[in-house]
Amino acid sequence: MPSKTHTGATPMTQRSAGSTELLEEASAPRNTGVNWRRRYARNLRITDFLVLVWVVYGTQIAWLGLDDTRVATGSSTALPEISYWLFSAGLIAIWMWALALIDSRTDRVIGTGNTEYVRVTRASFNVFGLIAILAFLLQVEVARGYLLLSLPCGVIMLVLVRWLWRQWLVSKRQRGEYSARVLLVGSHNSVAQIARDLARNLGAGYKVVGACVPSGSPGTTIHEANVPVLGTLDGIPDAMSTSGADTVAVTSIGDLPPQKVKEISWGLEAGRQHLVLAPSITDIAGPRIQTRPVSGLPLIHVETPRFSSGERFIKRMMDVALSAIGMILISPLLLVLALLVKVTSSGPVLFKQTRVGYHGREFEMLKFRSMVTNAEELLDELKASQDSGNEVMFKMTNDPRVTRIGRVMRRFSLDELPQLFNVIGGSMSLVGPRPPLPREVEQYADHVHRRFLVKPGITGLWQVSGRSALSWEDTVRLDLSYVENWTMLTDVVIMARTLRAAANPGNTAA
Repeated sequence: MPSKTHTGATPMTQRSAGSTELLEEASAPRNTGVNWRRRYARNLRITDFLVLVWVVYGTQIAWLGLDDTRVATGSSTALPEISYWLFSAGLIAIWMWALALIDSRTDRVIGTGNTEYVRVTRASFNVFGLIAILAFLLQVEVARGYLLLSLPCGVIMLVLVRWLWRQWLVSKRQRGEYSARVLLVGSHNSVAQIARDLARNLGAGYKVVGACVPSGSPGTTIHEANVPVLGTLDGIPDAMSTSGADTVAVTSIGDLPPQKVKEISWGLEAGRQHLVLAPSITDIAGPRIQTRPVSGLPLIHVETPRFSSGERFIKRMMDVALSAIGMILISPLLLVLALLVKVTSSGPVLFKQTRVGYHGREFEMLKFRSMVTNAEELLDELKASQDSGNEVMFKMTNDPRVTRIGRVMRRFSLDELPQLFNVIGGSMSLVGPRPPLPREVEQYADHVHRRFLVKPGITGLWQVSGRSALSWEDTVRLDLSYVENWTMLTDVVIMARTLRAAANPGNTAA
């Protein structure tokens, strides 16, 4: 591809050494998109089959033994009695068929989100619902215990094995394998934004190999996202051919002529190449998005976030119950930590700090004291040495104010355990945005104040997604994403991830 130099204030720069590598990679066709999808689906079919054989025949043997027991039929039916060994084989075949019919192995649901697990569960319940209806209509007596064991065991094992496959798939995608090769199409700014968003989550399986922009010239690079430009909007077919892309992602429809998206769609090979429309709105969860066709237009409706009194009540009850149980279970640990803080350094055991919480109200947050008593007075002296955190939150990798026992507690987030008292008292929740300091709130932009729509939490998306390594922009994005898309399942997932994040030596206290 010829190289052209752009002059003037333009974000698309002349090809550099780094962009040369990207362009060479983009120009190397790799027709492996369909292959990896088929291989992965085949692997899922094999393991699904093995799981079902193990579960169905295992529960049959556990409930009925090894004898040749037969399915009983009523006196008014002409159906012959069949062996449970044959019935189990039919059940496995129907179960496998249902998993295929519901598209539980398609690349559109694997790798991210819970749609894959939902489809597996739905297909399983549909199979057993069908069996129950047919057994009633045909007056067939199937051992209830055998069915009652097979359904939950089958669902649990199928989901577990699918989860294990997903971990393997994500690890491959982190290395650029088993991913859709994406050609971005749209304006310069929208391409850069979508490319950055996709790069943040390689595990989702979208690898950007190039872009086509209205005024693009092959050989240049969109500097902000380090994406090679492969041509203009009229050069999409050639760009896909040279880059080996199997997916076209349209990042901004407004920059395309009205018929261009249709033309792009018509030019794609069915089953091998895919079209994705990537709207600029981000961090909106699936349940809030509804696509409704109106007069041939696929209108995307984004529901406003709702916080009903019932949901708040359930969240509050969960906070109180789990915090009370937790306080009882870890009371010996709290006593040991309190004694260690007391005997290893002078000062109070608990550190009380003013934080900003629900609806912008201030409260006193409790922590085990992990620093020297004059830590706040030393803060100004240390700001010039800040090597972590971001422009709003102060962090230091080796903060000299931290005591020896405090360093151990902060490493495993043990200093935050007294915040359970804040949860019981109602000023905090187990899961929520990080409770900010008043001086941090003074630097907030208007939209950041939306994080006060819910109570701050001991843990949250920010805490389990990188903590001090995150930029301020990413910190705000994660907190607002939690506020906008909160569900009880989200809280459960975050609490589960917190245990792993707390054991990571790279984490630091909030």
